[in-house]
Amino acid sequence: MSDGELDTIVEELEPLEPLEEAEEEAPPRAGLLGRAIGLGKDAADERSPTPVALTPFMSSIFPILFVDRQLRIITANPACDNLFLGFPRMARKYFFDIFGKFFQVEDIRTIRETIVGGKNGYSWKGETKIKSHDMATVQTRVYLFPAEVVRDPGEFVVMFDDVTEENRRLLRTVFLSLLEASKLKDNDTGRHIARVNYYSKRLAEELFYSLGSQYPAIDADFIENIGFLASMHDVGKIGTPDDILNKEGPLSDWEWTVMREHTKNGAFILSTYPNPMAKEIALAHHERWDGGGYPFQLEGEMIPLAARIVSIADVYDALRMRRSYKPSLSHEASVSKMMAERGTHFDPFLIEVFHIIADEFDKIYEANRDND
Repeated sequence: MSDGELDTIVEELEPLEPLEEAEEEAPPRAGLLGRAIGLGKDAADERSPTPVALTPFMSSIFPILFVDRQLRIITANPACDNLFLGFPRMARKYFFDIFGKFFQVEDIRTIRETIVGGKNGYSWKGETKIKSHDMATVQTRVYLFPAEVVRDPGEFVVMFDDVTEENRRLLRTVFLSLLEASKLKDNDTGRHIARVNYYSKRLAEELFYSLGSQYPAIDADFIENIGFLASMHDVGKIGTPDDILNKEGPLSDWEWTVMREHTKNGAFILSTYPNPMAKEIALAHHERWDGGGYPFQLEGEMIPLAARIVSIADVYDALRMRRSYKPSLSHEASVSKMMAERGTHFDPFLIEVFHIIADEFDKIYEANRDND
């Protein structure tokens, strides 16, 4: 949801009672949280506060925010600060000013009805995805309920249940099975796919941290995803005949035609993966900057950025590896050979960045080399 759409929704909703007016009409009333952090002292004294009751919330492993009746954030527990590291300081901000764009319109309306009208016992639950440029997407279940069991609560707990890893694991398990099947077909790859993951992620990190303004498409999600999806680049070889895939010596023209189909096969297999990066890498990692690659002779920035990154990682590792039909090259020889194809095979700017961090590629290779 865009900021403009959120503003429109907020304007359409019946406004909450302004905080200032509420304070004028009624004496100060500090709820459980307010008393615990020293707000509304007079009211707190009258109600015999028990701040200890907040301890389970503040020390909980679940990320928790405390909000008032106007959905203004009072404080967050340490787990919440850790989950949303890099977000603006939340205290005294309004909940939807920070998180509104991550919720559906109907959810925003329902949360308001929950707070104002006591719907479902002042409780609500839902799901959302929260992210920032510097933070990978967090998939969460969200629960809202009163901080105190009273007839008309003034403060509420917003609890986030981070299910990112659980959902990611379920999703990736299926595709990892396909990857293992493709490895059985091409049994001469060793730890190639793991290294390609590491190289690709490292190059993406360098672009993000050193040249982020030039590559706005690269964010925390991009780095996280390419670190897994780069390994899927050759999954389409599961459809390549064994006699071609494992042939010793050069392939004939018609055999190359069949071999090149693995890019299209891979794109088809990965078309159901929810992130389009998977399909882009499989389809375009053999395209060349000068348009001389395959399968569609794309050139320049027509080639998706993720595929241009994986191309560098894939070729570097292929040069370093000893295969049944070729000897291995040294790190220096591999880098020299790749730099000679700057602007022809490889994106000229990306290959320069690779050259700057090439020693780290060598370290990755040595730390993850195959057992000869």
